[in-house]
Amino acid sequence: MTKLPPEQTPKSAESEKTPNPRREFLRSAGIFTGTVAALGGGLELLSRKPGAEAQALPDLIGQAKRPLGPYDAKDAVTPYEQATTYNNFYEFGTDKADPARMAASLRTRPWTVKLDGEVKKAQTVDIDTLQSWFPLEDRIYRMRCVEGWSMVMPWLGFPLAGLIRRMDPTGKAKYVQFTSLLDTKQFPGQRSSVLTWPYMEALRIDEALNPLAFMAVGLNGRALPGQNGAPLRLVVPWKYGFKGIKSIVQITLTEKQPKTTWSIAAPDEYGFYANVNPKVDHPRWSQATERRIGELGRRPTLMFNGYADQVASLYSGLDLKKNF
Repeated sequence: MTKLPPEQTPKSAESEKTPNPRREFLRSAGIFTGTVAALGGGLELLSRKPGAEAQALPDLIGQAKRPLGPYDAKDAVTPYEQATTYNNFYEFGTDKADPARMAASLRTRPWTVKLDGEVKKAQTVDIDTLQSWFPLEDRIYRMRCVEGWSMVMPWLGFPLAGLIRRMDPTGKAKYVQFTSLLDTKQFPGQRSSVLTWPYMEALRIDEALNPLAFMAVGLNGRALPGQNGAPLRLVVPWKYGFKGIKSIVQITLTEKQPKTTWSIAAPDEYGFYANVNPKVDHPRWSQATERRIGELGRRPTLMFNGYADQVASLYSGLDLKKNF
């Protein structure tokens, strides 16, 4: 399997010397590559579209500064500094600190997203046009990494279901495939063979239509930082974090189940579904507990990351151990 990078953790998190299981896999497989020189990057505030229900969120620290919505986790929000400096984004490198150091290489304007496949009419849309189609919403979601750590993230974006319906699927559409940008100049990590590029992920279409499935364009009331997947990323909070594909340039509706990057890299360790499940361990470590970034101890991991009431019915009758 391929592992996520070693943990150069932010302040208040565990020591950077803590072994990282996914990076160790890369070393053992002989495909680990070093990081590239660092660059910094700035953020700009994301303006709201008229009619958006919530106010912009100026640098949330610890908790939301607005009334909680029906989809919001009640957990304390992970501080912005930690949420933007401790990331898995192999396109920038395999170390947790690489994305923040290298994000300035990513140019998010101009940016287009191709919408195609089993749709009535394929189209390529400018990111600002696409964003203007939907009022932006705030969602505070738990994020559980397959490596055994977690965060609580205040996203800004729109429900994926609205975009799927706007694509006007044909009757053959059963899955939604997402593809990230392929550009070795902007993504130096793509010069390595650590994964098969471009990064690809997918959902069943009923998963994509679930109200929790979300397309994020912002974080903490700001434009989405490059290291967190700018300008457009997927957020599916009941699944492990690697399902949250970043820097999306194509969304394709398909009839057959698509291949996904991590299931190609290590099919025995990363399944298509990737639902958070404390009862199904990773082949090399337990998934029963997690370390919340910013906390010292470990906490129990919740079934479907605490979203069972909203998503368990999607998998009625499905063997979750076999279909991990």
